[in-house]
Amino acid sequence: MESGARMAPEKIGSIIGAVFGLVFVFVNSDTFSTTLTIGVRVVAVVALVAVLLAVWRVPPAPAPEGGARGGFGRGYWVVVAVEVVAIFGGLAIINGPLDAPQAAVAWISTVVGVHFVALALVWKLRFFAGLGAALTVLGVLALILAAAGAADSSIDTIGAVLPGFLLLGFSLWGSSRALIA
Repeated sequence: MESGARMAPEKIGSIIGAVFGLVFVFVNSDTFSTTLTIGVRVVAVVALVAVLLAVWRVPPAPAPEGGARGGFGRGYWVVVAVEVVAIFGGLAIINGPLDAPQAAVAWISTVVGVHFVALALVWKLRFFAGLGAALTVLGVLALILAAAGAADSSIDTIGAVLPGFLLLGFSLWGSSRALIA
């Protein structure tokens, strides 16, 4: 990237998605065996490094027909504000009256998934709808597992580690798609 050049929104989004994906994997893989925990964390770090290299080395994808999409305008901030309220409001209920802390990560994945579906509408970027739907489905499945009393490692796998890798994968794709175009 040239010095003084502004970073394209999709590249900023790729960095944000990759960092959150890494956090999902790191925070929620400690219920696995030590070997598996180390393995998934190493893969997540390698994926993050690949995203950062792509952001640094790959030129931005050409703007879609009909003008630029994305960006961090009012619609984005409304979606993020609703997401924050939903996450913390839901966590208060999950950890309070429901006394089901094992469901917390599943709730977060569900809300993050809905957040991406909303961003797909705000930004008119169809691929976000697919990511959002996948994250939402995994979050809901993990909520069902938590309600059924499944092992924490199952809930963490479905509700956090797989979503983390989805975020990392979409971030890598988003940051390097100029190579494909």
